[in-house]
Amino acid sequence: MTAPAALLLDLDGTLLDTAPDMGGALNLLRAEHGLEPLPASAIRQVVSHGAMRLVRLGFPSADGDVFESLRLRFLDLYAANLALGTRLFPGFEAVLDALESRGQPWGIVTNKPGWLTAPLLASLGLDGRAACAVSGDTVAERKPHPLPLLHAARLIGVDPAACVYVGDAERDIQAGRAAGMTTVVAAYGYLERDEDPLQWEPHGVVQEPIELLEWMARAAPVTRRSIA
Repeated sequence: MTAPAALLLDLDGTLLDTAPDMGGALNLLRAEHGLEPLPASAIRQVVSHGAMRLVRLGFPSADGDVFESLRLRFLDLYAANLALGTRLFPGFEAVLDALESRGQPWGIVTNKPGWLTAPLLASLGLDGRAACAVSGDTVAERKPHPLPLLHAARLIGVDPAACVYVGDAERDIQAGRAAGMTTVVAAYGYLERDEDPLQWEPHGVVQEPIELLEWMARAAPVTRRSIA
């Protein structure tokens, strides 16, 4: 019995607080249409659900081609302002430093498309540190399907059962459990007000990032190898 071999992380609402920039893009879009900005508290709880949920929040009556036009414009605005206010959640720098000093790899598995994920990680100096970055378009499936997580384990060369996966949405826990990983909910992330993460049946819940170091020190079966 040994400690887990690798930590895998969702991006928005887990590793990075992207709400300032995603919310900023939504309010820029609303301003273009003569609408008042939405409060950060209303935007924050849906950020993990991506562009479609955000645009639906900002433009609840839009549909069809109008909605799609708004979605594409939102993505353009967000891409132009990826890292103005986005930062690691407080305490995560210490977590990453500790893992790296121990030789425990960490990686990212997100539904965010690669054309946004890659420049965002580069702008924050994380691209050279993450052992892998699996985006929403890296493989043929997205979370809650387990394939992105299994692909990440292969890239790192770690048995899925030796990975801890952390996320702030139900699809993260569904994907992690289906992949045979230990699953942990980031309660500090973008949970909606009426969500009870314990109903997702994770292995655990953390209230702040630093608690993840305890999870990475717990005894668990591990096989570090190259997975075909």
